[in-house]
Amino acid sequence: MRDPFHRGQLAIAALFCALGFQYATWAARIPAIKSDLDLSAAEVGFLLMAAGIGAAVSFPLVAALMRRLGSQRLALLSALCLALVLPALAAAPSYPVALLVLCVDGVLVGCLNVAMNAQGAELEKRYDRNAMARLHATFSGGSLLAALLASGLRAATSSVAVHFAVAAVLLLLLTAYARTGLLPERAAGADEAATATATGGKEQPAAEEAQPAAGKKRAGKWTLPSRVTLWMCVAMAFGTVTEGAMNDWSALYLEDVAEASAEVAPLGIAVVSGMMVIARLFADGWRSRWGDGRVVLTGSVLAGAGLALALISGGLVPALLGFACVGLGIAAVTPCVYVAAAGQGSDALTLVAAMGTTGLLAGPPLIGFIAHASSLVWGLAAVAASALVVSACSTRIRWPATSG
Repeated sequence: MRDPFHRGQLAIAALFCALGFQYATWAARIPAIKSDLDLSAAEVGFLLMAAGIGAAVSFPLVAALMRRLGSQRLALLSALCLALVLPALAAAPSYPVALLVLCVDGVLVGCLNVAMNAQGAELEKRYDRNAMARLHATFSGGSLLAALLASGLRAATSSVAVHFAVAAVLLLLLTAYARTGLLPERAAGADEAATATATGGKEQPAAEEAQPAAGKKRAGKWTLPSRVTLWMCVAMAFGTVTEGAMNDWSALYLEDVAEASAEVAPLGIAVVSGMMVIARLFADGWRSRWGDGRVVLTGSVLAGAGLALALISGGLVPALLGFACVGLGIAAVTPCVYVAAAGQGSDALTLVAAMGTTGLLAGPPLIGFIAHASSLVWGLAAVAASALVVSACSTRIRWPATSG
């Protein structure tokens, strides 16, 4: 492909697809893992939490690796290791080993999440074209692909090892494809120098100003993250809690609360995921027209209010409409926040991405604990509240200028 923008976009999209595919692959086989290891419901909850803990504690390691390896090499290395995690999880002989494997998985997800979003933000910056929302659409597409593969292989064999081996091969192929078009660190630096020269050096002061605000290392000391970066962390954490919890709990809500049939209940996941994919395909155009801040504010209010009204109304149709509001509204939140964080420097991006991975992996079990203590209605009410927290945070974030 001759267009360097599209070549880079497709290579980075392969990483997003790989991450969504890997996460959904092992999540789809949780019932089989539960049966093989003879786990209780509480043990499954802690198993899910292990991945979130790994992501939460990964920030110092990811920040160091980003500085040492750069986003290109870290993305490829972490994607390769994530492919190997699947066979390791299938071969786990005991519950403690499975906990360890998923904790490592969380760390690797944190690495890939930061590296691929840094690549996406650099792509937008270098070519002055919005792309992040479409890149995140491929993450949702990877999750859908994993669900289809799990369903197809489940009909052929019940072996988790066979399923995960096939998935690992596909992940390696995606990683090999991504290797051909990722943005090299040296080229990115040269491009920034050329851009600064072309603009008379006007971009350099902004870059220097962003570094201390993001908590950069200065004079041998680490500074605390800026207030803007902390607002981004909160927005990212609650945004990914909303996204992850809906994917994991929507089907159960339809079956247990809305009294939908077993055939209809999976439509909850389909509605949320489908609306997210559609919204992310169009969201870059919305960002160009209205700006990132307005897109995030409007979308998060739509997600929170739509879900809250659905829970108050009750019933199948209101639930599906509320789930559609969540998918449509929350879809652009994470792409926009990642771009804003990248503008504050690599340390800010690493911290914000770690919070996002933590919310995505730890959010569903936390909602489960709320549902266990009260009811699933209150659990999803917490999801609606999370979306509204994002809307409040969006007014405190310094959003980048609209690009084409």
